[in-house]
Amino acid sequence: MQLHLNATSPFARVARIVALEKGVELEFCWSDPWSDQAELLAVNPLARVPVLVCDDGESIGESLLIALHLDSLSSRTALLPAARQAAVLHLAGQGIGLMEAAFNRVIARKHEGATADQSLLGQRRLRAIERTLAALETDWPARAGEQISLGDIVIAVALDYLAFRLPELDWPARFPGLFECHARLAARESFFSTAFG
Repeated sequence: MQLHLNATSPFARVARIVALEKGVELEFCWSDPWSDQAELLAVNPLARVPVLVCDDGESIGESLLIALHLDSLSSRTALLPAARQAAVLHLAGQGIGLMEAAFNRVIARKHEGATADQSLLGQRRLRAIERTLAALETDWPARAGEQISLGDIVIAVALDYLAFRLPELDWPARFPGLFECHARLAARESFFSTAFG
């Protein structure tokens, strides 16, 4: 199977971590989604990463859908356990939302400059990030299980992305509950070997 990705996409990193946790081998196809590369467009006309191309030629876009497919391919501990499905999906949804708000803030800065942060959308994204961090401060520790889950992975990657691209938010100093949960995951090989930077 091939995974189309780039090095700084938090969404692609989720797929990479899931593959490592599940022991699924992938061939990486490094892509620049901003340059409309023919290889990427052939498997995803949206020109977005990640995209998983399965051995039968089917392509799957969107990180959570890729993660669910990879989870189904291995008998290792399920990342979406049936007994905790709603709680794990709740966390995954919060994490993806946090990731999207941060990603869109970064992209707006890249294309519109510093004024992007002061725009209506820029301020709305910042409020969404702050509200989500505050909610996850108690929600994540309360819902985290003994085994790593898809929700844990997505939230931890979102937090890493915030530290990487929006360090001025300084979430580790402000949210000790998040810091503690994140630290347990950051030490895993799947996180260490895929770190941004």
